Amino acid sequence: MALAGFLVRNRAGVVGVLAGVCAALAAALPASANPRLVVDVASLKVYEHQDIFQKWYPASLTKLMTAYTTFRAIKAGQLTLESPVVMSKNAASEPPSKMFYKPGQAMTLDSALKMMLVKSANDVAVAIAETVGGSEQAFIERMNAEARRIGMTSSHFVNANGLPGEGQYTTARDLAVLAITLKREFPEYAPYFSLEGFTTGKKDYANYNMLIGRFEGADGMKTGFICASGFNQVSSATRNGRSVVSVVLGEDSLGARADESARLLQMALTTSDAAKPSLTQIAPYGETRNVVTDVSKEICSKQAAKVRSEGRDEAGRQKLLSPYIHEIDRPLKLAFAGLIPGSNDKSAKAGVGVTGQGDIAEIANVPIPVPRPSF
Repeated sequence: MALAGFLVRNRAGVVGVLAGVCAALAAALPASANPRLVVDVASLKVYEHQDIFQKWYPASLTKLMTAYTTFRAIKAGQLTLESPVVMSKNAASEPPSKMFYKPGQAMTLDSALKMMLVKSANDVAVAIAETVGGSEQAFIERMNAEARRIGMTSSHFVNANGLPGEGQYTTARDLAVLAITLKREFPEYAPYFSLEGFTTGKKDYANYNMLIGRFEGADGMKTGFICASGFNQVSSATRNGRSVVSVVLGEDSLGARADESARLLQMALTTSDAAKPSLTQIAPYGETRNVVTDVSKEICSKQAAKVRSEGRDEAGRQKLLSPYIHEIDRPLKLAFAGLIPGSNDKSAKAGVGVTGQGDIAEIANVPIPVPRPSF
């Protein structure tokens, strides 16, 4: 089933039919009231859902929309993975998490995407936005246009990196739409979301997604955190030719969001979809007003920080309780991502001397995009 016209159908007739289904599902859900769902990428069958229409701060899950908008620009021929992304003064001024590059330094778009999706670099996200859109604001307008086009009916973006901003919101349902669209429309870019980490040659950076390399079949996608949103995660996994996507919002720690994501993915990958509703059939329910949930007081209190501290082991690592997440007993598989040599020079800003195209293709570890049949 295609995602075109995802939520433009008239759903008035399905509310009553689904009421019993929603009630039964809700009764089986965990005690936590945070939004979550898990859905099959091919069939759109939803295995579990809770408060998926509640408006939430996306935090760095916003970068999935930044990536999607960028992939659309590449598809339109506006730039390539080898195009230079130059750090501007505006981008360099963004707060951490960031790469701390100086204005004038440049990287390929390939390297920039890795830094944004693995390290969640806020400065790099803005630099990508300026490169693709011509200005940050023009790119944000593009993000919102793309969101409307694919059916994200309760989302709005005011920046490209997910830092706190009035008017920035989404829902678990909309994030599932975005994740599914990314996987369906741009399978050639899937390796960006499944990287265990990257190296600049001087420093290594591990993926914040604690499922990559630790959960069987995990292949994406992105984590995010600000006080107002709590700990968010969009995850995907593929086994035996089946792909599922989960969305978990508002958890109280890195470990909790990973554990809950693993639970949802495992359940969907090992459960029949018989009698499960389609994502296109679930009518809005619950809190759907223009009120964005803010969990700052619960997430960033002294008590919450104490609980998270107690949830770490002797080495300071977050404890994971899920039986489906396993330690990596080998070195991380790292891709390369770094600055273009001499990128403080004017030639780099003009795009001169950026390739070595053969070298770039070799280090990207991402297949050359090819036309994909419609589905």
